[in-house]
Parts: sequence; structure tokens; C-alpha cells
Amino acid sequence: MSGGVDSSVAAYLMKEKGFECIGATMKLYDNEDVGLSRSNTCCSLDDINDARNIAFSLGMPYYVFNFTDAFKEEVIGRFIDDYEHGRTPNPCIACNRYMKFEKLYHRMLEMEYDYVVTGHYARIRQDEAGRFHLYKAVDASKDQSYVLYSLTQEQLAHTYFPLGGFTKDQVRAIAQEHGFINARKHDSQDICFVVNGTYAEFIERYTGKTYPPGPFIGPDGMVAGEHKGIIRYTIGQRKGLGLAFGEPVYVTEVDPESNTVRLGSNEDLFTTTLEADSVNLIPFDHLPGSMRLTASIRYQAVPKPATVTETPEGRLRLVFDTPQRAITLGQAVVLYDGDEVIGGGTICKKEV
Repeated sequence: MSGGVDSSVAAYLMKEKGFECIGATMKLYDNEDVGLSRSNTCCSLDDINDARNIAFSLGMPYYVFNFTDAFKEEVIGRFIDDYEHGRTPNPCIACNRYMKFEKLYHRMLEMEYDYVVTGHYARIRQDEAGRFHLYKAVDASKDQSYVLYSLTQEQLAHTYFPLGGFTKDQVRAIAQEHGFINARKHDSQDICFVVNGTYAEFIERYTGKTYPPGPFIGPDGMVAGEHKGIIRYTIGQRKGLGLAFGEPVYVTEVDPESNTVRLGSNEDLFTTTLEADSVNLIPFDHLPGSMRLTASIRYQAVPKPATVTETPEGRLRLVFDTPQRAITLGQAVVLYDGDEVIGGGTICKKEV
């Protein structure tokens, strides 16, 4: 329970189904460690008090679990490492994979409970053979299936997403009807530990490092100026370059080995083929040959048609029907068959 309306209504719905429930908030970091005031973000005292209030109103015991060490290593550490190596991460995926459905899941087992319940907008179904499947939410505008593609069969068997069949308006109406203090509370931002300033400012403040400048390589292959450290740039970026060209230019490559940032035209950003590692598949253990699916290359991106195969190394290889703009190393690519999540992986290679 984050203190927000979604997890609160999820708890209410499970109680209505007759489950014995406890409320749990994960304390993921000390605000001072990431340069935030104690009144900010999902680890704030206000949010914990809101979660405790809802749990109390539902007659549920309430716990705060301190997972700060694991979050520092598995989420913040990976986030920083990706930027330092020219990749652009999605820490929400790492948080779901390593915190909610690993650390919290193991705590659930230790306490001898049966399910982890969250306020995610997605749906889980079990087929006649006993296999679990993951689907998009009914409310397409709130669908969060993209950040859940890493769920395993064991985790899906012990997970409930009560909000998957509801719209956000319906969820708020339920909260309002039952007098929840957070019924009109704003949704939390995507990256909880970066609130004030940019990702680069957070990384420098958190690590105490400075990242050296290096050359911008222009579309003509010549040095076009000096960048301010590779952690400040991501594929497709146009703003904040501090350069004047006769036409718009965009970041097309970030090379940590040479400490260079390559620039090009908008057309240079389009790519048809990618590979992804750290693969998880949900309906089956391996792709049954070449498949025609749709794939999303970043959160909330419209899935596009592609031919997908599995390499001998266990990677996913995607060839899109049409070139995709700004395919970015470090982001997740998630596969869909209609509303069903087939799986996904981390983009590790792209080809023109």
C-alpha cells in the first residue's frame, strides 16, 4: 500500500471477496539519501499515514517493511550503471521485478500468506492446463502491463490485480463512496526517487561523481562541440544540447567507451531491427518458432507489428514492419498478441 487510491481500493476489493488481508508499505529509501525532503515521494510520512489510515479503516493489520538496502542495489544502482554505460533504464520495471515481486513476494511467503495484491492496472487469467496469462487492463489509458512483463508463472500464481477490470474513474468512485481520505489524491510520478531536477543531477548528487565532458560528433562525422557528460543524453534527445545547427539535430548514439555523443537528423533515428536479452516469456517457455506479434519499445508507446524470433542464445530478435523511432538500449521491449502479454526483454542491440 503506497498511500495512493489504487492500492487502497485494491485492498478494499480483496476484503470484499472475503480474504484475510494485511497492509504493507515498502520503505525503499531514506529521503535524505536521495536529496528529498521527508514530505516528498512515496516513502513520505504522509503517504505511510494515509496507507495506515486506510488499512485501519478496513480492519487490516499494517506493516512497513524496510527494503532500503535492496532498493539501493537493485534499482538505484542499476539505474546509475545504465546511464553511466550509455543506456536509458526504466527503474519502474526494476522495482516491480526485484522489489514488489521478489522482496515483497518472499516476505509474503515468510509470513505464510497466499498472494501479493497491488493496485496495478492489468489482468491475470489461468487456462485449463493451469498456465497463467497476463493481459492489458480494461482501461487502456491506465494499463500497466508493460512494466509487468517479467512476472514468472510462480509469481503470477500468487498475485492479484483487482483493478484490471476497472477504469480509474470507477476506482476513485469506490474510494469516494467509502470515505477514503485519498479518494482524490494525485497519482504518484513514475520515478519516485527523482523529483527535483534532472536524472543527471540526481546521479551526480547521489554518487558524488562528476562526469567528464567529451565531443559531440555531428552528422558530418566531425566534432561539433563539447557535451557535458554522457549521463545527460539519451537517444532521440533534441533539447539541452547547447548547439546551433541550420537544421534540427538529435542524439543518435551515446558511446561510453569513447565518451562521445553522436548527432544526426530525425531520419537517422529510425531502425527496423533490435535484439533484447534478460528475456521472460509468459504463455510458454520458448517462442514456438517465428511469431507475428506487436511490440512496444517504451512505456505507453503504441505496440507496432513485428516478426519475432528467439536466438540460440535466448535473446529476442524483432524485425518491425516499419522503422521505429529512437529505439533505445536499456529500455524494455514488450510483446503482445492482442491484449495478451507474451513477454519481453531489455533492448541490448539495434540495427539499421
